[in-house]
Amino acid sequence: MDTQPAIRIDNLVKRYGAKNEEGGGKLALKGVSFDVPQGGIFGLLGPNGAGKSTLINILAGLVDKTDGGAEIWGFDIDRNRRNAKRSIGIVPQEIVFDPFFTPFEVLENQAGFYGIPKAERRSEELLEAVRLSDKRDAYARTLSGGMKRRLLIAKAMVHSPPILVLDEPTAGVDVELRRQLWELVTELNEQGVTIVLTTHYLEEAEELCERIAIINHGELIANKPTRELIGMAREKIVSVSVDKDLAGPIMEEAFVKSEVVDPRRLDVTYDRDATTAGQVLSLIQQHGYAIEDVTTREADLEDVFVQLTAAV
Repeated sequence: MDTQPAIRIDNLVKRYGAKNEEGGGKLALKGVSFDVPQGGIFGLLGPNGAGKSTLINILAGLVDKTDGGAEIWGFDIDRNRRNAKRSIGIVPQEIVFDPFFTPFEVLENQAGFYGIPKAERRSEELLEAVRLSDKRDAYARTLSGGMKRRLLIAKAMVHSPPILVLDEPTAGVDVELRRQLWELVTELNEQGVTIVLTTHYLEEAEELCERIAIINHGELIANKPTRELIGMAREKIVSVSVDKDLAGPIMEEAFVKSEVVDPRRLDVTYDRDATTAGQVLSLIQQHGYAIEDVTTREADLEDVFVQLTAAV
């Protein structure tokens, strides 16, 4: 496999509104730079309004950048716009296709937009891949929400792009549909398609993504392998059962947070760089409680995400 990245983002800036002597306008992206490696599943995370959709829309050719550069599969989005656009498929948050076309017609029309000759179109193959062959000739408006989501993925793949971007693909869908979508995405990845995923379901990103970049207020604040990113979390939680009802949360300087979750159970959050679980237990005992049971919870991606985005 070529070692060049699937996507290269270089000091990308997007300013909405007029620029004046003081700067002016709204900076949606403030010089963002990172690479998306080939062949994996890459997470692009951030709070609402962080700049994720702006970045994706620039890659899709729907928004013009203000400064900086980007390459898609080695093609510059300005100097080689046509090949750059052919190298990427975008699955948007919104369900967008004509409700009066059938799934087959949706895919045929999309292939036509890319100038793919009829003999080279993959509409039947894609419908089978997203498990919609039996809905080939139904009106798109009659499909369930899950079927429409799968059709959007097929639509993004009509020109066989090596990169697929999924922008909040499971927003508002049920657990079973989420599972089906991730099975489909994993299959595409195993076939060699590089996947870029944005999601608010951080447990999905933690499970699926090999590497994650986090954007906040238009700035890149993290870009690491997922396990390394989770390892950045400083805080841990120890949950302690004691021998009698708690009079209230036990407050100590070493505790980041203390919360009574049951009359006899206390959750203590502490900074693992500053203290240990053993020291936490000792402090609780000094308040006159005997400890009957202890469980600890390791940090997860949500802990790191909250920690990083709160700090900016």
